[in-house]
Amino acid sequence: MPVSNVAPTKSNLIREKERLDLALEGYDLLERKREILVMELMKRVDEVAILEREIGRRAATAYPALRRMLLSEGREVAGLLAGAEKPKFGVETGRVQVAGISAPVLTARIPKRKLCSSFMNSFADSDEAMLEFTELLKLAAEMAGLRSVVWRLAKEVRKTQRRVNALEKLVIPESKARTTFIESALEERERESVFAVKLLKARGAERNVG
Repeated sequence: MPVSNVAPTKSNLIREKERLDLALEGYDLLERKREILVMELMKRVDEVAILEREIGRRAATAYPALRRMLLSEGREVAGLLAGAEKPKFGVETGRVQVAGISAPVLTARIPKRKLCSSFMNSFADSDEAMLEFTELLKLAAEMAGLRSVVWRLAKEVRKTQRRVNALEKLVIPESKARTTFIESALEERERESVFAVKLLKARGAERNVG
């Protein structure tokens, strides 16, 4: 509402002061919320970086294990081993509360697998490759869930920041301007009333003297 459209009345001044107090309180609350969200976001970003390094280390051992299996067993045997058992992998979804925000999390459901090699040769290339990629799959599912949390937090930070900016740069300055305008108009009106009263008294005194 433009300042010029505000009627300079005491009731409007009371309402405008209430709006200003509410806007200032909302600004403080949103600013604290934004700080908490940013802290949580930075924490999760650090967790993503750590998990990315872990995935990189796991991939650095998993793919060489796969190459060793292909070299030792051959592609045909490797295909037979891969198709000998068809485990049912799955992903379990859940929710986690982060700074008051509900975000989805993912957990890989990895069935127990029997090793393909004998007890005396339990670290055969095929089993090693299977174990390596099973762990890599777990990490990938964890990363997917963590990235979803980061995305939700980043989205909430942007939304909260927009609200903070709107209060700081638009709502609060306009409310202060309206409050100042009404107070100035009321003070001017009060001065005019006092001047008018003094003028009437002075004229009355002149008449009495005459």
